[in-house]
Amino acid sequence: MTDETRKLSIVPETVSFADRLAASQQFQALFHEGMALVEETAAYLDGNGRSESKRLERPASLAYATESMRLTTRLMQLASWLLLQRAVNEGEMSPDQASTDKNRVRLDRLSSANSGNSFDALPLRLQDLILRSVRLQERVQHLDAMLYPVEEKPEEPVQAENPVAQQIDRIFAAFGKAG
Repeated sequence: MTDETRKLSIVPETVSFADRLAASQQFQALFHEGMALVEETAAYLDGNGRSESKRLERPASLAYATESMRLTTRLMQLASWLLLQRAVNEGEMSPDQASTDKNRVRLDRLSSANSGNSFDALPLRLQDLILRSVRLQERVQHLDAMLYPVEEKPEEPVQAENPVAQQIDRIFAAFGKAG
């Protein structure tokens, strides 16, 4: 092997921290935490949550209905993202496919009230599930931003309007001639 060939073969390969993290034990823990939260929430909403909601006064009952729908939507979106990423990690889907499919998953529009009178009127168990789901959402959003950075498109140069050319075009238009 010549010195030149050695130099070419020693070029370090860039390792993506995000890719390593996504395929790590930390991702597995995040995945299991997310799926367990989905199951825990479903069990609560179908069980104790149902009976707790019936005991709430009208304003709190409306807040319960709204926040439980938001919570369910948030968890379904997070579960979809986690399942897509797991499919990539297991080689069932390419990162490009996941990037395309994940565009249907909305991680950024999943808001929820987590303070205030209406939140305070909710059952403590529902409050806890909401807060835990929001923290999970933040962690997934952070990992998503590392794995799938938004490519900034270069700005196209804006053609400045030329007032002289505009006036000449108006003159030609007035006299029926093309410019």
